[in-house]
Amino acid sequence: GKAYVRDKVCQEFKILGKENFRTLTIITNSRKYSNATFEEISHLVREIVSLAETCCTDGADPSCYDAGSSALSAKSCGRSSPFPSHPGTAGCCAQEGLEQKLCLAALRHPPQQLPQYLQPSNEELCQAFKKDPRDFADRFLHEYASSYGQAPLPVLLGSSTTFLSMVSTCCISPTPTACFLKEKMERKTLSLLTLMSNRACSRFAAYGKDKVTVSYLASLAQKVPAASFEDLFPLAEDAAEVFSQCCDSLAEDCMPKKLSEHTAKACGVLATQDERFAVCCKGKNLMQNYFCISALPPAPTPKLPELQKLTNRQLCGEEGARHTKRSLFELARRHPSIPDAALSKLYDASEKARGECCSAKDTSACLDSKRLRMGEGLPPFLEKANQLCGQYTQLQESLVRRMPEASPELLGQLVEQRADFASTCCPHNSPPLYCAAKVKPHL
Repeated sequence: GKAYVRDKVCQEFKILGKENFRTLTIITNSRKYSNATFEEISHLVREIVSLAETCCTDGADPSCYDAGSSALSAKSCGRSSPFPSHPGTAGCCAQEGLEQKLCLAALRHPPQQLPQYLQPSNEELCQAFKKDPRDFADRFLHEYASSYGQAPLPVLLGSSTTFLSMVSTCCISPTPTACFLKEKMERKTLSLLTLMSNRACSRFAAYGKDKVTVSYLASLAQKVPAASFEDLFPLAEDAAEVFSQCCDSLAEDCMPKKLSEHTAKACGVLATQDERFAVCCKGKNLMQNYFCISALPPAPTPKLPELQKLTNRQLCGEEGARHTKRSLFELARRHPSIPDAALSKLYDASEKARGECCSAKDTSACLDSKRLRMGEGLPPFLEKANQLCGQYTQLQESLVRRMPEASPELLGQLVEQRADFASTCCPHNSPPLYCAAKVKPHL
């Protein structure tokens, strides 16, 4: 109801104070409206902060907030609204009263598939900061939150505010280069957590818990193909549970705490089975260990027995869903370079076949027909995807050897210059919706 909305906003305003409330408002609205311009976000933030400042003071008339928010909604629905536009705005504006306001508040743009923010050089940062510190901070918060809007809000807030603190400290330092180097090292973990959690939560939002489990399982199978399904599947379920709990959590320590616990479990299971995992697990910082594991490229395929096809009874039995996941695991470990987007398509096709055929009158005929169609196009499709992404992995490893000091961002840019699909969609942390559209529907 009205009182709840007002009380929630006013509580935030009083606890945070005007400037922190304003910062949070820039970040939350830049996340929501990731395609909006800086000017559109600025207009909206000014109105929201002004409303809170006017109506959240002690002794303010209870009708103040309701009247102000109604005026804000009316402005949003106007023909020349300065606020972020959205296809759903017209539908919200057809409603009235509280329903209209709640509808407008719930609107959001789809998140950016590929982060657009590129950090300027130290000199450029300081030049912009000294010219207008407040404008610099506002523009940075908008660009950063728009690019990494799927990262949990506490992670995004912490990363962006420590960045601004670094800039304000180092740009007035007598030795700015040394200052930036020290500060960047100190915020490295938080910076990487923002990047990785944005990727993971983007995948969770696109896939849901079940497909994230399969995606993570396939990634582990390609990194440690000698490990068993029984070892890897619980780890994949655990990772999916972390993302389900933390991607939308407002608890400040949810993502780092839960990911650290997950990393400890993964190291406990796999460090003794794989030398590369053992190296990643040596560090005392579990978050750094997680980043190390995430960056591991696929391993060469060991000698494995011929892949056994699932029987109709297995597919449609009580354990059908688990058998399908095991089948994808077996496929992934035999094709180390096949991208996540392609495996996702295969999983969707398998689940669709189970859904259509397991309840059909003639289950066997239905499944055999699906297998025949998949069987004709699958081998060349897998070979082509595996070959293309294998070349990407080789290129990536070559660049790492040639440029060991290069940042992950620079290496990514160099690879992207050489291949569009390969550079964007072969990494296991690739954007799922963007890459799904890139994979031709061969199946």
